[in-house]
Amino acid sequence: MRILNLFIIISLVFISCNNKQNNQENHKYTNDLINETSPYLLQHAHNPVDWKAWNKETLNKAKAENKLIIISVGYSACHWCHVMEEESFENEVVAKLMNDNFISIKVDREERPDIDQIYMNAVQLMTGKGGWPLNCIALPDGRPIFGGTYFTKEEWIKVLTELSDLYKKNPKKASEYADKLVEGIQKSQLITVNSDKANFKNSEVSTAVKLWQEHLDYDEGGLVGDNKFPMPNSLNFLLRYSVQNNDKSTQKYVQTTLTKMANGGIYDHIGGGFSRYSVDAKWHIPHFEKMLYDNAQLVSLYSDAYLATKDELYKKTVYETLNFVEKELMAANGAFYSSLDADSKNKAKKLEEGAYYVWKKEELQSILKSDYPLFQAYFNINENGLWENQNYVLFKNQSDKDFALKNKLTLAELDSKVKSWKKILLSERNKRSRPHLDDKTLTSWNALMIKGYVSAYRAFKNPHYKEIALKNANFIVNNQLQNDGSLNHSYKDGKSSILGFSEDYATVIDAFIAVYQITLDEKWLNKAKQLTDYTMTHFWDKKSNMFYFTSNASSNLIARKMEIADNVIPGSNSILAHNLFLLGHYYSNDSYSKTAQQMLNNVKEDALQSPTEYYNWLNLMLNYTNNYFEVALSGKEAIAKTSQLQSYYLPNILIAGATKESKLPILENRFVDNETFIYVCVNKACKMPETDVATAVIKIKNSL
Repeated sequence: MRILNLFIIISLVFISCNNKQNNQENHKYTNDLINETSPYLLQHAHNPVDWKAWNKETLNKAKAENKLIIISVGYSACHWCHVMEEESFENEVVAKLMNDNFISIKVDREERPDIDQIYMNAVQLMTGKGGWPLNCIALPDGRPIFGGTYFTKEEWIKVLTELSDLYKKNPKKASEYADKLVEGIQKSQLITVNSDKANFKNSEVSTAVKLWQEHLDYDEGGLVGDNKFPMPNSLNFLLRYSVQNNDKSTQKYVQTTLTKMANGGIYDHIGGGFSRYSVDAKWHIPHFEKMLYDNAQLVSLYSDAYLATKDELYKKTVYETLNFVEKELMAANGAFYSSLDADSKNKAKKLEEGAYYVWKKEELQSILKSDYPLFQAYFNINENGLWENQNYVLFKNQSDKDFALKNKLTLAELDSKVKSWKKILLSERNKRSRPHLDDKTLTSWNALMIKGYVSAYRAFKNPHYKEIALKNANFIVNNQLQNDGSLNHSYKDGKSSILGFSEDYATVIDAFIAVYQITLDEKWLNKAKQLTDYTMTHFWDKKSNMFYFTSNASSNLIARKMEIADNVIPGSNSILAHNLFLLGHYYSNDSYSKTAQQMLNNVKEDALQSPTEYYNWLNLMLNYTNNYFEVALSGKEAIAKTSQLQSYYLPNILIAGATKESKLPILENRFVDNETFIYVCVNKACKMPETDVATAVIKIKNSL
């Protein structure tokens, strides 16, 4: 009965958080992970556990030896992954138990989201919960029978012992349970084709937003709850919705959230950039890992919000975040690294969460001297800013304007002081042990960063931002785009590897369209179309009109999944639907347009009932429920006028342009020598062309 309970009620799991040198001579143990490039896998290369990488040879070994498989999934910046390693995977007694009875596989979830997706799904079906570290036990053929997240050493030993005994004594029961679980995995997120005629109404979107509003924290921003996650693209949808529908309450909520995040401890006030999430409701105490994908999307969000509001705090946040990205996460070749760890070594040389970022009061007094009292008030070095162990996490709770007025300073004087404090403290902080850098490059996350730089360029016209966007776009073309038209997912130490996933194609297509829109260089639009056609061939399911997460060339997985819902990064299907909508307009391609519409129609009911999980689909729905404009600029000043047009917050327009005659369907027969005309069109009906950008913008805004 005790064994059976493992499969019925799993109570041993907890919600958790979500380079060692390769020289073997100085290590007691070295396993097969020493041959991998993933920083996360390399972190485990000297565990006494005989870890293997996920590959055909390992899976065949499990079958040949008829051993259960431990599939342990995590990522380099995951704090609780490190804790479980220290408690269990570095313990020789635990390692012996694992080595004698199991084939143990370590998986970097960022390198292999396809594997993570399947076994996370299994754990969620078993427990109703998920997170990292993710630990799943499977039959020799990969079918899962048990799983959870973080386990203490004692719990882990108990699980391993009981499951090993079960499989040896009653393999039939384990196989029967696995069959049911795999069936559940294969059925989850199945999409039923909606054969009803597509009919999207603005009133439906408004009703979904009202449902969403029940969960919004109007005082502190984010969603109501004990911790807070930035969800950049969901906020971008709410910003767009609020502007297009003149919803002042929702717009105020978005601005509150953006201001609270930028002023909170989740934002690194000394070095720039955002941590993954806060463990409190006020954005104060972060879980200190810094992820590329968060910062990329937040740059896009704050840039767009600046266009809508002209709030200088948003501009400063973008500039400082991009400065952090370039200093900490960018390689010389233009590639972006993945993350910085939450943990670093403290003064006692032990790993401690946040050690690099927090401050003692006495330390600040010694460094800042006579400026300390003002600094203390500005960054709350008081009971409000206190965290634990007498450490303070810097955060603000008033605007610079209010603080300057209260302290009889001009804004310029305050700005000068803040810049000086940051410079001094950054220099001091750089003397500390730095957090571990995960220096692999992921194609999808890099594409999000390209989009971030494009958004920043549109908002602030800094040519450096365009230069970086182009440098990374060319990196992807030169390194991740293969001769057969496919993309690879990962890049490390000069080597491109791992067959790309739908998220890679979706985000790169989106990024290349964005690059086209600021450069008007049609090669980027053509590459976006080529990648779209490849995706249609290798990922598209003709029955459902949706896209699988893995290519039809992938193997060794127990299920082929689709990523439908939106998470911290929008789901690949919703991004692809957006891309098809845009490319359908650019190329007058009815097949693209109809596919995008059918995809949205398929998820319409889910999106309206669960808006927080389908926000990017709702964003696409706005293209159908409000006026959506094609704006074509043709003539010698097209680039300059495009840049001018992009100074306005206009989320409901598609921009096309050329400085000479173009064969692009949207631009054909629109070029006139020595003139630059702006054509504003809706549903293939165009107004009289304009030469003045401001006049064209008035036409668009009057039609909202």
